[in-house]
Amino acid sequence: MPKKKRSALKRIRQTGRRTTIKTLARSASRTAVKAARDAISSGKDVADAVRTAASAVDKAAKRGAIHKNAARRRKSRLMKAAAKK
Repeated sequence: MPKKKRSALKRIRQTGRRTTIKTLARSASRTAVKAARDAISSGKDVADAVRTAASAVDKAAKRGAIHKNAARRRKSRLMKAAAKK
């Protein structure tokens, strides 16, 4: 079996790091959006929850965990739902 190239090993390390960071960002944005939806349905502390969710979604988009248009769409739907209540 041939030796693994140093560059390949480095790419493996980078991919693992990047995957972890993006997974955490995506998970945090999903959790924040879910909390915001719960706040909207219950009517308690809506502004804070929506602001936190929008921030988490923006951070996920900035890190490349979700597409920027998907982030805009999620924020738009949250704001629309919050305005209805």
